[in-house]
Order: sequence, then C-alpha cells, then structure tokens
Amino acid sequence: MKKILLLGSGELGKELTISLKRMGCYVITCDAYENAPAMQVSDMAEVFNMLDKEKLFEIINKHKPDFIVPEVEAIETEVLLEAETNGYTVIPSAKAVNLTMNRDRIRDRAKSLGLTTARFAYAETEEELLSEAKKIGAKVAVKPVMSSSGKGQSYASSQEELRKSWKFAIDGMRGNRKRVIVEEFIDFDYEITLLTILEKSGKVSFCDPIGHFQKRGDYQYSWQPAACSKEVIKKAQEAAKTMVLDLGGSGIFGVEFFVDKKGGVIFSELSPRPHDTGMVTMFTQNYSQFDIHARVLTGMPLPEIKLMQAGASHVILAEENATGNYTIEGIEKALEDENVDFRIFGKPTLKSYRRMGVVLASSLDKAQKAAKKISVVSIE
Repeated sequence: MKKILLLGSGELGKELTISLKRMGCYVITCDAYENAPAMQVSDMAEVFNMLDKEKLFEIINKHKPDFIVPEVEAIETEVLLEAETNGYTVIPSAKAVNLTMNRDRIRDRAKSLGLTTARFAYAETEEELLSEAKKIGAKVAVKPVMSSSGKGQSYASSQEELRKSWKFAIDGMRGNRKRVIVEEFIDFDYEITLLTILEKSGKVSFCDPIGHFQKRGDYQYSWQPAACSKEVIKKAQEAAKTMVLDLGGSGIFGVEFFVDKKGGVIFSELSPRPHDTGMVTMFTQNYSQFDIHARVLTGMPLPEIKLMQAGASHVILAEENATGNYTIEGIEKALEDENVDFRIFGKPTLKSYRRMGVVLASSLDKAQKAAKKISVVSIE
C-alpha cells in the first residue's frame, strides 16, 4: 500500500484522493483549515500552514510518505526541493512544483525554452508597476506571482486602475513574495487547457483540448473537446511537451494557452497537477484527470485515454458577500435533465464567490441551464 502525503485538500484534492483510495493507497491530507473536502475521504489529516518551513519538514518526516503530492500553491517549495534531495518523491517533481508555484519563474522558463508568451515584466512596488506597464502597452494584466484560482488578477488601462490593480494583487497573493507580473493584454479568440501526461518512462500524451471561460480570473465553465484546428492542437502539444519534459517527473499537467485570431498559440500558465477546468473529464473521458494522475504518479501502467462523449462543466458559486454556513438547493430540479450530473465539494463554510460544487452535462447549454437552477443559500 503506497502512502501519499497530499499538500492541499480542496475539491481537486478530494477527487484525487477518491481515485487513489480506489487503488488501495493510504492518503494523508493536509491544509490550513479543518474538514477541508479531501480530508472527508482520506485516511488521516493534518491541519497546518504549509508555508511554515519547519512544520512542513516535521510533517514529511513524521509520515515518511512514498509520494508527496502538492495540490495548492501556498507551499514552501524549498522544503520540497530538499525533501527530494533526501530521497522523497515529489509529484510531478520538486523542480516542477518550485517553478510553477511562482508565475515569474515558470514564465521565465517558458521564454527560455522558446515558447511564445505575452510581453511581460515584474514589479515589487506600485511605482515600479506604473513604470513597467507604460512600457508594455495601453492595457495590461496584473497578477501576483504567487496565487491560485485567479486571486488578485485584474486588468488595467490607466494609472488609477493600475494603482487599484496593485492593491488587489497584493491582497490576493499567497505566500510572502510581494511581487506582481504585469503582462501584455492578449486580445485572444479563445483559450484552452491542454491536459498533458508525463509518465516515468518519459512518454508524453494528451487529453483532448478543453475550452474554458473565466471571470474575475477564475474558471466558470469549461467544455471538451474545444473546437481547435489541427494546427492549433499541434502547436499546443509541441509547446506543452517541451515544458513538461523540461520540468520532469511524472503526473498530469494543466497547460493553458491563449489562441489568437490568426491561430497563434501563446503560453499562459502551467499547473503541475489536475486542473479546475479539467473537472469536465469526470463526464467526458473513460478515465478522469484524477484517475490519470493517480495512475501515473504511482507508476502504474496507463490505459488508453478516450473521449467517450462531449461534455461541459459549470461551477456552483457562492454569492459575492457570502459567509457562514449554507445549504444547496435546486439539485433535484437540475437533475430532471437526464444528461446532467453534479459534484458537491463539501467545503465547511462560505466565502465570497467560493466554488461549492460543479455541474456536469452533455453540452455547455445544458450545464449552464442546470447551474442556474441550483443556489447556495446562507443559513444561520
């Protein structure tokens, strides 16, 4: 029985834990708060701040896992580099986690590997942001170098907006790196996630591309397959393969690209783990992204991955100012359409715009209609 230390216990970690448990693994889940989604289905849980270097070392040495599997960005990645040096296996690799948890490092790496990226710069003060943005263009995107799920991301076209973006980015950052990336605004036609699989043998394969839509920098809905030309898919696969082979290890990577109106493919982000937009694979594929990650990280042979049917996913969101306890209503109405399914994440409390579940359906239209029938209701 393999022992897994899962660093992060959100909805992605919950589905991964279920996949690992089906394989007979022993899973210890970690997060900064109690009763996080993955903790509800794991063998054991640890509650602590994963940016606390000494505590993270303590937990790793306490459990001596076969695999350390990060699921969130708020981790002291230097600990993982040292753990790997000491013989632990970090998924997909300590190098991958260390680079991708920080937007500046992965963006620099992508550029050095010859991938097409938006023009970008970094700023560590508000005035530096104003100066760098002026060099890049009239409209820019501003993001913390360390964050997740779009937190702290915004667009700006004036000095006033840039000052607001600076504060928004600093308030939304994770970790202790007070640094933002300012990048060229890409007037893209659409954006995709390419789930890219790297096996221990070095073999690279791909799931069908996933189209997605974001709001406030956070995923709202996705669909698979995305309507991409063969040339776009080829360019994206070549870029993704270059990235994951450089990062090394084994696992599934969520590689995001912008596609412009001329069919150009521009690298955006990379996550060294299952991706939120990839929740659609629980409906569309013979093996979901979580099943794939569980198989590959443990070194098990990977079956042929097939798209069984087209489908879409749509988040079930809390309201803007939601807090406290809650109930979810309207699921029965949504399920009156036999082409609709759902997952409730089981998060213990509400937060503003927090993802509380996801609708899965045979088309985007059906997913959107079903999601409108479901509401997250605050209760005393």
